[in-house]
Amino acid sequence: MNKGLTLEQRRERWAAAREAFDDLDGELWRGGSAELAEVMGEIDGLVAAGEAARVVVTAEAISRGETGSGPLALSPVDWVQRHAPSLKAGGAGSVVAVAKAFAVTGNSAVKDAVLSGRLPARVAPVVVAEADKLRPMLADGAEAPVVEALIEMASAFGARGCREVRPALLAKYGLDGELQREQDAQKRFVSLSQPHIDDSGLAEYRLTLDVEGRTVLEAALGPLSAPQPVDGERDLRSSDRRRGDALVVLVRRAVESADATPKSSKSQLFVTVDLETLRNGLRGAGAALAGTESGTLLAPETVRRLACNATLIPTVLGAAGEMVDLGSAVRLFTAAQTKRLWFRDRCCSYPGCSMPAQWTDAHHLVHWADGGRTDLDNAALLCERHHTVVHRRRYAGWLAADESGARVEWDLRPGSYDELLAQRAAQEPA
Repeated sequence: MNKGLTLEQRRERWAAAREAFDDLDGELWRGGSAELAEVMGEIDGLVAAGEAARVVVTAEAISRGETGSGPLALSPVDWVQRHAPSLKAGGAGSVVAVAKAFAVTGNSAVKDAVLSGRLPARVAPVVVAEADKLRPMLADGAEAPVVEALIEMASAFGARGCREVRPALLAKYGLDGELQREQDAQKRFVSLSQPHIDDSGLAEYRLTLDVEGRTVLEAALGPLSAPQPVDGERDLRSSDRRRGDALVVLVRRAVESADATPKSSKSQLFVTVDLETLRNGLRGAGAALAGTESGTLLAPETVRRLACNATLIPTVLGAAGEMVDLGSAVRLFTAAQTKRLWFRDRCCSYPGCSMPAQWTDAHHLVHWADGGRTDLDNAALLCERHHTVVHRRRYAGWLAADESGARVEWDLRPGSYDELLAQRAAQEPA
């Protein structure tokens, strides 16, 4: 906004700008394509400047107490709607929210972005709300780059882009374990409703999945739900119809192969790591799961659990992001080993669980990522639920043997696995 102008001078300029719109429809025919595009850009700039100015005026009114004083006191939203009639149909609440946010010190970057026209005022509340949610989870000194990243995403992709960048920001700037805790918390909301069956027999389900479940399902549905022409004729099924048919195919395959050992890995996992991180020691917040169009950011313990039954392909990137090396797939438990595990453990080895062996995963007691071997004395059967619990709570397991045979025992103290790793490290020769 122009500085140094009096309010009266500004009002004169605003009046002139409004006059420029008079009979615009009658003059547009005189301009060429380039001029038409230029006019559109100028109008867009004026609208953005007007939205920002509306917030500034609202903030001033709130600070003066104009909205809640006098015999006809109004709420801030009512005040905005009265004096900005175009917002009566909606939008006044967002203007008030941004105006109030301007008064908070931590939102100075958002205020500057709105006033400069870089951030549309209508999406600024989303930036403020996301920044407020993330602040308690961030490492020291991370607030400024996080807020700037939120502004950039909101400017380019709107409110949805601002929300979608949250996992990446937690992975890069969050406190240790924050991304894992957030993704673990999502599992509480995973659900599949009972079918609602209408008079014709059609059944409707409601499915809610966390990020891991969504990624696995989409990776499986993708190839099966692709259009399938027949004899050169197009597949005329809708996308939803193809996905529904693909889900039924998946369930049929799972049921038909329930008693058979897997012939391939349950997933293929590409772990992407930059060269500098590889040199300095593996840390980090996530990995890209193959099978999705652009990869999904997963928390560390989720990746480690998936690695128990995945074809793991380490992908090393150079400083500029170029691919330096694509390693070979890591060896999994073979079908013969899995059959012996079925015979040995009989069912899920977690205390009190009786899930049949054919519905379990082969788990590395000492995780592959920690140097664990793909041998039977380093293996245990775990159902999907307890496999997740063991990784999330860092439980230690080991193979014990007596006259009745070998069995898996578990230390169900949170963090017992880390104690096991420390003991192993102390026993290794220097």
